[in-house]
Amino acid sequence: MTRPVRSSAVSVALLAAALLAPAAAMAESVVALRTIRPQQVLTQGDVKLDPATIAGAHDKIDDVIGQEARVAIYPGRAVMRGTLGRPALVDRNQVVELIFDKGGLVITTEGRALARGGVGERIRVMNLSSRTTLFGTVAPDGSVIVSQ
Repeated sequence: MTRPVRSSAVSVALLAAALLAPAAAMAESVVALRTIRPQQVLTQGDVKLDPATIAGAHDKIDDVIGQEARVAIYPGRAVMRGTLGRPALVDRNQVVELIFDKGGLVITTEGRALARGGVGERIRVMNLSSRTTLFGTVAPDGSVIVSQ
């Protein structure tokens, strides 16, 4: 024959389990300390961690330090994902070296960047010789590796 469990015994068991379970870590959000202008690279003095949890905001300062703001971020506002990117190495209208390398054939010429871009980003460029618009990936040395 089974004995019915009293509700106070269940409450005590649940309370004990809750006290013994590890506490959930509180999430934090990265917040701007001062106005951050577009194209500004973030430094340690620009941001801080705030104990509030804001959906879509960065939660680690290391993820934002050294990144470039794509839009203005105002003091006290959370630094949202998608508002930062790699620092631009190539500016719009800058003359860059275009490199096409396929199957042992290497063609190098000058081009004009039609967008800003950081290392590894795909941007549009115009070949200055033929006036053809192409896409390429920004290389660490500032040249653009043309894909077509």
